[in-house]
Amino acid sequence: MSQLVSDLTSSPTVAVDTESNSLHAYRERVCLIQFSTPTTDYIVDPIALQDLSALVPFFASPAHEKIFHAAEGDVLGLGRDFRFTFTNIFDTMSAARSLGWPQVGLAAVLKAEFGVTLSKTHQRADWGRRPLQTDMLDYARLDTHYLPALRNRLDTALNERGLRAEAQEDFERLARTQPSVVNQTLDPQAFWRVKGARDLPPRQAAVLSAVFTYRDSESARTNQPPFKVIGEPTLLDIARRLPQTLDDLTGIVAMTPGQVHRHGHALLRAVQDGLAAVPPSPPVLDREPDDVRDRYDRLHHWRKTRAQARGVESDVILPRTTLWDLARRPPRTHDDLAGIADFGATRRALYGQEIMALMAPRPGVVRTAP
Repeated sequence: MSQLVSDLTSSPTVAVDTESNSLHAYRERVCLIQFSTPTTDYIVDPIALQDLSALVPFFASPAHEKIFHAAEGDVLGLGRDFRFTFTNIFDTMSAARSLGWPQVGLAAVLKAEFGVTLSKTHQRADWGRRPLQTDMLDYARLDTHYLPALRNRLDTALNERGLRAEAQEDFERLARTQPSVVNQTLDPQAFWRVKGARDLPPRQAAVLSAVFTYRDSESARTNQPPFKVIGEPTLLDIARRLPQTLDDLTGIVAMTPGQVHRHGHALLRAVQDGLAAVPPSPPVLDREPDDVRDRYDRLHHWRKTRAQARGVESDVILPRTTLWDLARRPPRTHDDLAGIADFGATRRALYGQEIMALMAPRPGVVRTAP
């Protein structure tokens, strides 16, 4: 590890990527970390190497640029699993989006820029299994191998278009991304996020809660993602139809014979538990006041128009967090803009006057209680 850290810190730019097992485990974890300097590729196995604390200073160092493609997921995973913090990021996908490139996925970009065809064979691989096959390691290595050269091309294009400062604000925002706290126990309100849950009568909602809880316990026990145990459409149909026998389960949406064999009796018990439970009340959804919604709608329309004129996606102009903060805390002066979330100096200079005019009070819009 010490030799790796020495090599990484001797290079001013290092490409970074990760591979995780989100499609194969109850709780996702980073299973591989790839690094590429302009001259060398490295692959680190965090399952075999339990202590990666030697990398903490590297990721936090403002003197070393870390190149990612679609940084957010990698930053969240590395922060969650190893408590790394980040400074000095260059995100090649974010840069390509700022430039209005028509395709910004890594495979498409490498094909267009370098004529390289990346294999998609291992996109859904279980990176938590060991040993890893040689072709899987080659696949992982190529995810960072071309990023230093790609970074240089993008950086040149950003500077030529006068977009480098704006892109830098996006890089800094990505570096501030914080992983959410992982709850060790199931949120009792989580079942309400199943599509269609709020349409159920109270009795069936209680059953959905019970079968949802059963599925989570089985996912944890077998270390599988919940969707691989039982899909949400199946859970919802169980709640709607209230099966009483194993034969009843065979008519449930997407319920396979194997699932009936593995889970049938437990699901029928869960249905009975749900029917005996106190029906749950759906959580109250917060509603924004009318004046906030009016300002957000105006900002949203303005952002869309701006993005279409420039040929980029809307959030390249301003992130959604900025729109909501502006709508909730309308600035009275240009100086107030500096306190708005994710509204950097470059964007304030570009759009500040337009935003101030857009935020001017409108007659006939009355604030209502939330």
